[in-house]
Amino acid sequence: MSKNRVEWIDFVRAIAILTVLYIHATDGIFIISSDAIMNYTIYSRIFDFASLFIGRIGVPFFLMITGYLLLDRAYDDERVRKFWSKNCKGLIIVTVIWAIIYAISLQFITVGSSQVNVSEAGNLFFSHMWYMPMIIGMYLSMPFVSSALEKFSPKTIFQATIVFTLLAFLLPFITLVLSMHGIQNVNIQYCLGFSGGVYGIYIILGYLVKKGLFKKYSSKLMGLIVIVSFLICVLFQYYSFIKGYEFFLWYEFPFILTGSFALFELCSRMGKVRAFPLVSFLSKYSFAVFLVHNLFRLPLLPIVVELPFTEPVKAIILWILLIIFSYIAVVIIYRIPKFGKFILYMR
Repeated sequence: MSKNRVEWIDFVRAIAILTVLYIHATDGIFIISSDAIMNYTIYSRIFDFASLFIGRIGVPFFLMITGYLLLDRAYDDERVRKFWSKNCKGLIIVTVIWAIIYAISLQFITVGSSQVNVSEAGNLFFSHMWYMPMIIGMYLSMPFVSSALEKFSPKTIFQATIVFTLLAFLLPFITLVLSMHGIQNVNIQYCLGFSGGVYGIYIILGYLVKKGLFKKYSSKLMGLIVIVSFLICVLFQYYSFIKGYEFFLWYEFPFILTGSFALFELCSRMGKVRAFPLVSFLSKYSFAVFLVHNLFRLPLLPIVVELPFTEPVKAIILWILLIIFSYIAVVIIYRIPKFGKFILYMR
């Protein structure tokens, strides 16, 4: 890859981890403070709704980077075995180790604030680990998907992606809207098991970005898609709130897809990245920070939630603290001979 492409990939990866920390900080404050939800100002609510869109960019970015870097490869039997050995075996071991670390740590962390629900805090504590089995499954399938993609043109793959996207994103959205308006039990049957579901679509989009399929569309159009997607996500959450419908923004929401994809495409058109040494540092330790950051979130939550500030300010404070503590921790762990790189899955 050219120097510019390395720089923008690192830039996207840095954004991805910062937004993951941001959503976990915001979720932590707003969920833990859920008893006070009726006292939130309109500005706090809008901040929360906007933060959910911003925070949900991180995982799609990681997945699109995966598709961009790993799907455009040739695999034979030997390369498949090497790929699995390099990318899957160690990841499975690290996942088990960190699951044990979190299970043990939770037993020793005392939540001293009466405002913090321990059960909810425990769920928050483990919330990020859902990503691990998902990405392991994607890695196991990657060589087969890559070999299949070789046989088709990007245009044909894009056409198939459109169909899968309609099934994975649009149909559930229609069901959601109907449910919000009292039309229940509308369940359209379809199965996307072999496609990787919504997460597989993000990976395929990363591959199509690398193939240059979207270069014909102007940057202004891509920017407009990002803005419109953001506004729809915020307004849809607000509408569901005033209707009293419990809605949680997740990765299958179609405007998370459009917004994150358009922003990823825009980033792929970047030239030289400013402050690249800092960006490179954030990128280098991104996955390590993903692994460790929840070790700090739970003990910090009862402290930050007691501060005499509004929820948005508390969320920003927690986010900054998570960045600082997590990066300091991984830099220290990384320097432990023979152990640091392995436990952080850094190669």
